[in-house]
Amino acid sequence: MTATMTVHELHEILIACAGGDRPEVSDDDLADLTLDELGYDSLALIETVARLKVQWGVEIPEGEILEVSTLGDLLDLVHRTAAV
Repeated sequence: MTATMTVHELHEILIACAGGDRPEVSDDDLADLTLDELGYDSLALIETVARLKVQWGVEIPEGEILEVSTLGDLLDLVHRTAAV
């Protein structure tokens, strides 16, 4: 990953993978919403992880993705994984 991903970019990937509406909240608030609150299930998360690998070169270990509960958690995981 050559640049730092933003919460907005990550949310756009989730929307592309799973569909759904964009919540009317600021990007700062978006990071604190749970994936359930945003309407995303485990299948959306799996598709997002696959897309992150293909488009951003970020390979997230399967066991770690299960610990994610908010969009901010997922973004932190993306940044940690990309830094390795």
